[in-house]
Amino acid sequence: LIKIIYKYKHGLFIPSSSPVVDMFSTLLDLFLQRSVDSKSLAERQKQQMARSLPKQKSISGVHQVLVVASGKGGVGKSTTAVNLALGLIANDPSKSVGLLDADVYGPSIPKLMNLKGNPELSDNNRMIPLINYGVPCMSMGFLVEDAAPIVWRGLMVMSAIEKLLRQVDWGSLDYLVVDMPPGTGDVQLSITQNIPIAGAVIVSTPQDVALLDARRGAEMFRKVNVPVLGLVQNMSIFQCPNCNHQTHIFGSDGARQLADTLGVQFLGDVPLHLNIRESSDRGRPVVVSSPDSPEAAAYRSLASAVVQRLQEVSG
Repeated sequence: LIKIIYKYKHGLFIPSSSPVVDMFSTLLDLFLQRSVDSKSLAERQKQQMARSLPKQKSISGVHQVLVVASGKGGVGKSTTAVNLALGLIANDPSKSVGLLDADVYGPSIPKLMNLKGNPELSDNNRMIPLINYGVPCMSMGFLVEDAAPIVWRGLMVMSAIEKLLRQVDWGSLDYLVVDMPPGTGDVQLSITQNIPIAGAVIVSTPQDVALLDARRGAEMFRKVNVPVLGLVQNMSIFQCPNCNHQTHIFGSDGARQLADTLGVQFLGDVPLHLNIRESSDRGRPVVVSSPDSPEAAAYRSLASAVVQRLQEVSG
């Protein structure tokens, strides 16, 4: 029947009048029309979805944006972000580095950077970052009371993120380090869709549970076309201050093995050290409070590895 209909429609021969041929010819016309309509509909839906996504727009004055992320909380992501920013400056004092705290529900940057107070407004009505240790910082923690809980629904959080991205007067920065909230939710997607990101640094402990979430975080950035610069293994080893015995409390080389599995760079180890915890709690990060310590050297080495990866990715 298909052959008959094909020949009939293309005039190869004219069969005697047949209701069967006419019926199948009509059905074929309807099928072909529906197929064209389906393709047109799919194309229109694709165009509408593309239009609905936010257009990526650079942050005024910022050359490159680095995000520091983790699949779960409690792995030292914020401490890593702060010391990475300070390590970039320690390695090259000519570079200007800013720090954005995108963790709306649990902002840590004010405490870690020993900053408090409300930001002032510039002449063009943008918030002026608070500065310490030569690093301009912006956080939701500057806009709410210290003990006030941020009980917001998604739309309010997205609005706050938009303000932190677009209504801050950063001046001129070589790098803006963004301390992301843990996980792979709306905030992460909103940031990656709104601004061009030079690369993502994933922080994890060697613990298996943390590595599972770190893998999800790395895969999320890949899906949204953000280069994964590599993995940082935090709290990698503990050295007893009394006997100098070293213990792998959270396991050994888990993040290094995950980096190999994912095919991404391993950026380095950061030890579990009392000095890092105490200096962070005092608001004097170890890179500035103990610049000659092995802990500070670990963060400076991390900063060097990040810069090298940025050059490889951009090149």
